[in-house]
Amino acid sequence: MFKITSLNSLSILLKIGIGLVTSKLLAVFVGPSGMALVGNLRNFMSSLENVATLGFQNGIVKYTAEVKDDKPELERFVTTVFISLLVVALVLSGGLFFLAPFFAHQLLGSKNDYTFVIKALALAVPWYAVSIVLLSLLNGLGKFKKVIWINILGNVIGLIVAVFLILKYQTLGALLAIVIAPALLLFVVFYVFSAEMAFLKTITIRDFDFSYLKKLSSYSLMALVSTVLGPLVLLSIRTNIIENVGIDQAGFWETMTRISSYYMLFVSTILTVYFLPKLASARDNQETKAIFWSYYKGILPVFIIGVTGLYLARFFIIKILFTQAFLEVESLFFWQLLGDVFKAAALVLGYQFFARKLTTAFIVSELFSLALFYFLSDYLIGLFGIQGVVIAQAIDNMVYLLVLILYFRKSLFNI
Repeated sequence: MFKITSLNSLSILLKIGIGLVTSKLLAVFVGPSGMALVGNLRNFMSSLENVATLGFQNGIVKYTAEVKDDKPELERFVTTVFISLLVVALVLSGGLFFLAPFFAHQLLGSKNDYTFVIKALALAVPWYAVSIVLLSLLNGLGKFKKVIWINILGNVIGLIVAVFLILKYQTLGALLAIVIAPALLLFVVFYVFSAEMAFLKTITIRDFDFSYLKKLSSYSLMALVSTVLGPLVLLSIRTNIIENVGIDQAGFWETMTRISSYYMLFVSTILTVYFLPKLASARDNQETKAIFWSYYKGILPVFIIGVTGLYLARFFIIKILFTQAFLEVESLFFWQLLGDVFKAAALVLGYQFFARKLTTAFIVSELFSLALFYFLSDYLIGLFGIQGVVIAQAIDNMVYLLVLILYFRKSLFNI
């Protein structure tokens, strides 16, 4: 774990460094209003990617880990997943391409015609789907270091694309960079995966096995709730902020969310790459308890120290990363960081839903959390303005953590 965590930390530090550059470019060349549009497109892409992959990512990791030593079974599984998701991605791509004007208007407003961006996104969807599938397969095969190195290369590619397009086309370039960079990652993923398995030779129609689709369906249901509905809720909240508080205020929240996404990578990546496969293979509550507490004793304290440092340095961070126009973001730091500590503590427990296929419990808890966040933010924005949304997020994350502690108390405390 130490070796993987160290490499993961290097990857995250690189991504944060790259984020510093792109954030500064966005602040200078697109401003708060452009930042809000970037946030809308990011949220939509997140939902789109998970629909294109039917939310199978965590299921792919689990079943690949289970059958990796049985070559014929592994080939059946890979064939089934690849063919299914490629068909879904192509259908989704076609629909998005022909409805591009509608989505451009809904997501990016009517002042500028960004139909071209949505059409580019439609063409990139199959690339995203294949890339995500191959990364999940590598993760399930236990190739943790290769997954992290792919992420590192992806970050470098993203930086190069973003710098070129933002400097040349400003807001349009920022939107295109979000679309193009992940698609280019497929070349890297395919090259690395081919070294592990003769991928194209593995895919044969006769190996298609519907039983695996049935097994993966529970993961699809879970993903539709969290990774599809979640970004749509964020999109709806941002739209509410734009309409009632202003597009610049929405840009400030997107800026705070962007900062949060960088330091949360430390937790989310190590959970996906290391802890999820461990939880999936745990044989009883004692093993699960040991995994939980290794996270709480080794990862969470480092995270808390890190976010405390970020809070103390918040003015410096805003001045370095952004411009004077973004100084109001400072007022969002405390509640965002507090909420993210609760979120980091809850994430490892939430991964147990995927590791144990606790579909109903996961869906109920996620719907409750999303509903609480949506209605709390709607109420608190009216009282506190833009601060209301981060206060709502902190309260929601705290309540969600308490619910998970109660639900998984046997695995945590043996009671």
